[in-house]
Amino acid sequence: MDNISQRVMSLAEYISETGATVRCAAKVFGVSKSTVHKDMSERLQRMDPLLYEKVRRVLDVNKLERHIRGGYATKSKYEHLAQMRSDRNPQNNL
Repeated sequence: MDNISQRVMSLAEYISETGATVRCAAKVFGVSKSTVHKDMSERLQRMDPLLYEKVRRVLDVNKLERHIRGGYATKSKYEHLAQMRSDRNPQNNL
């Protein structure tokens, strides 16, 4: 098995076991999101159709939930910014 095949199988197992997003898997494996996407959508389907179906289900759920994650990230960002502003200007806390 060559390096690409090993990477594809490792990525697929990681995503199916952890429910990781493409972005998260890319970060863990040190590759681009495009590489992960191509590996999971094209290469894996040819290599292991059963594992492909598992990974496809995980990625479909992640895609459905991405707007929720984005909302939480935005909320957290602005809460953090508000906290930083109040820490710099203690008079506002009175």
